[in-house]
Amino acid sequence: MTNRSTTVYPLISVIIPCYNHGVYLAEALASIQRQEYPAVEVVVVDDGSTDDTEDVAQRYPWVRYIYQTNQGLSAARNTGIAHSTGQYLVFLDADDWLLPEALKTNAQWLQQNAALAFVSGGHDKVLTATGKVSDDSQEVATDHYLQLLQGNYIGMHAAVMYHRWVFDEFAYDTSLDACEDYDLYLRIARAHPIAHHTQRIAAYRLHSTNMSGNVPLMLSTVLTALSSQQPHLRTPREKQAYVQGRAIWKHYYGQKLYDHLSVNERAATKAELLMLLEVKPFLLTRYLSDLTAAKLKKLLKRYIPNAGLKLLHKAGMYKNFLPAVGRVATGDFARLAPFSTEFGYDRGGPVDRYYIENFLRGAAAAIRGRVLEIGDNEYTLQFGQAVTQSDILHVDVSNPYATFIGDLSHAPHLPDNGFDCIVLTQTLHLIYEYRKALVTCHRILKPGGTLLLTVPGITPIDHGEWKKTWYWSFTDSALHRLLAETFPVETTEIQSFGNVFIASAFLYGLGRSEVTKEQLDHYDPQFQIINAVKAVKA
Repeated sequence: MTNRSTTVYPLISVIIPCYNHGVYLAEALASIQRQEYPAVEVVVVDDGSTDDTEDVAQRYPWVRYIYQTNQGLSAARNTGIAHSTGQYLVFLDADDWLLPEALKTNAQWLQQNAALAFVSGGHDKVLTATGKVSDDSQEVATDHYLQLLQGNYIGMHAAVMYHRWVFDEFAYDTSLDACEDYDLYLRIARAHPIAHHTQRIAAYRLHSTNMSGNVPLMLSTVLTALSSQQPHLRTPREKQAYVQGRAIWKHYYGQKLYDHLSVNERAATKAELLMLLEVKPFLLTRYLSDLTAAKLKKLLKRYIPNAGLKLLHKAGMYKNFLPAVGRVATGDFARLAPFSTEFGYDRGGPVDRYYIENFLRGAAAAIRGRVLEIGDNEYTLQFGQAVTQSDILHVDVSNPYATFIGDLSHAPHLPDNGFDCIVLTQTLHLIYEYRKALVTCHRILKPGGTLLLTVPGITPIDHGEWKKTWYWSFTDSALHRLLAETFPVETTEIQSFGNVFIASAFLYGLGRSEVTKEQLDHYDPQFQIINAVKAVKA
């Protein structure tokens, strides 16, 4: 194309790095041919392609074709600079194209202000799958370096035209696998004036092989590029813009990755899952929650590290997380003394009361007529329905509220067939001859009367009033056999409550307010905290 050039116009070098994008190259070259600017040279740098890139480039006699073994995009651009002669430089990726008057527009900006290191314009985004075109242009008139710290407002490299003298001072960083253009913008803008306008300069083709489609790579390298600016930040505004920029990039790429994964049939890669875990954990949770159970299980086993599984476990999405041996985080439970030695009364109430009271609430219809409660009549009053008489049995003769005094295992003074209901909560374990106590209960109940019994399974032992008479704990299996000795099996119901977490919480003295309903309601028969019996006398 140099035959069209005149000395009136500074020469523009358009450098096209190409790696296996021969299928697009002709369209990129055609867009240069359509430019009205007359002084243009084109350098195609073939970065080790194995397709027809060379054949396509050689069809155009005005193209300078350079081949090198594959070294990456940055190295290819640096090679193009070395083999170009233009006063102005433009870098056009082989799969993109220039819009009409692109070179003329940007060249006018640089001609009018020789101090500018580069000028950038707007661009179109073209979605290959649908042909949809969207204008991607932002107005940025001042504070270009501050704006770049907060994001890449330029967005497309072909929309930029550089003065050649820039590359006497700068080069593309070949250590970066992506975002080398953003890195260059930042380094240049920190040192020299730049300009930006919104006239559309180029078209950016979005297709399945775009490097920008590799979101974890893009985020990693964009943060690396941004981090390289940290030692050079001088003012509070620059430092604030840097912090905002890191947050903006994480939000942008986190949301972009989630949007991509949510409509894609393929499973997420390990790198993608780790990225979401780091920058947007809630989006990882949302993505995994939308998967089928089979896909989720397969994905978790294949990719998620212990830290990720732990996070999902806490979110309630992965039930089988087990930390490695020696990696259990014991946290506040790493102590030899409990938080409370008062069963949690001083921390919001005992957690076992939740089970006891739920059991009694479910059996409230049986608490009627004449009711005998052991110790006090609190539950009779709380849950009783149509109670005609409330009696209290207590072992202490000095108790002013007791209507009967005595030990339930030896209480001949209690009337036969006298009670419609007996409420016997958390007491049987304090009676050494508990079998005799159950015989008494059966004797004093009316036919059709109900025994409501709760006993501890896993529990701390009282260190106060009851420490010398705290004899027993009971499992549901033990209760099945015990109750069968006195009550009909067919009218006896036994329930069990608890799990390992609540058992631990109870032993450590956590209060009811410190655990959740969901934690309380989960049942694991290996960890029985409370066992409850509803037995009806024949």
